[in-house]
Amino acid sequence: MDTLKSTISSLGIHTTADTIVGKVVLSSLLLAGLYTISKPILSFFRLLLSLFILPGASLSTFGPKGSWALVTGASDGIGKEYSLQLARAGFNLILVSRTQSKLDALAAELTSKHAGISTKVLAMDFARNDDIDYGRLKHLIQNLDISILVNNVGLSHSIPVPFVETPHREMTDIIMINCLSTLRVTQLVAPSMIQRRRGLILTMASLGGVFPTPLLATYSGSKAFLQQWSTALGSELAKHNVRVQLVQSHLVVSAMSKIRRSSAMVPTPRQFVKATLSRIGRSGGSQGVAFTSTPYWSHALFQWALVTFVGSMNGFVVDRNRIMHEAIRKRALKKMEKDGKKGQ
Repeated sequence: MDTLKSTISSLGIHTTADTIVGKVVLSSLLLAGLYTISKPILSFFRLLLSLFILPGASLSTFGPKGSWALVTGASDGIGKEYSLQLARAGFNLILVSRTQSKLDALAAELTSKHAGISTKVLAMDFARNDDIDYGRLKHLIQNLDISILVNNVGLSHSIPVPFVETPHREMTDIIMINCLSTLRVTQLVAPSMIQRRRGLILTMASLGGVFPTPLLATYSGSKAFLQQWSTALGSELAKHNVRVQLVQSHLVVSAMSKIRRSSAMVPTPRQFVKATLSRIGRSGGSQGVAFTSTPYWSHALFQWALVTFVGSMNGFVVDRNRIMHEAIRKRALKKMEKDGKKGQ
């Protein structure tokens, strides 16, 4: 029988079973190839729809005008802009940051610009992780209808620094402010959202948590932690009709980034916050990552291209990141040395 099959095969004659198997294999290979080619194309169109065409959820979905929004790190930069734009949308503001004078000035600005808006302020240093401060915050928000929480407070390294040379105080402050304070504030606010079955929790992250960033290792790790936590929390709270959204960003004009001039890749706080609040529920550049958005167009395109064609954990990307931050550190040290000589 085997000899007969070999003879038939040598004559170019195939059995029906062999023909069917061959067609199935060929079809599978063609479908796999088509999927591989079409996947990034479809992903790119989805990105464009998310960034430029499809609207985000309205802020009124999460609470009526006259309810409250709580913003941490509210007195400067992105946090201040969140406060301004949420007040413009008709929300009362609870402003929490470190400096009382800045909070008072912002509260006065909000009430003067927007008639009928109420504000409450609380000065606290999140790096201290002080139970008394959190007790004061709990008392301040008691019985308030908080519809929106913006976990904006954050801290990075003063300059890029190798992990083994990171000052202990800087390392612990980053973890306290970026991670633990976000958890503690959310734990104070979320129960009332669950009870009312509505609410929005926005947490500011960074592409430094998506792409491992040498010389900013502690900061990078803290933002990666927020990704995992927010995605898990988002799944927990979805059944209570409370939306959680981690907001990814690249560089924005701010004191933290030390960038003063905007560009296509570096928006102003106003541009960035406007994009964020207008695209709630849209993934932008964070496709396939639950409860996450990269809302600003240039940041989204940058993230999508790297993740799609290179990979966020790729050794080439990590090494380029290291080289870039080594150069930034070198320039920063030279500037510090120059400034030091001027002060002598």
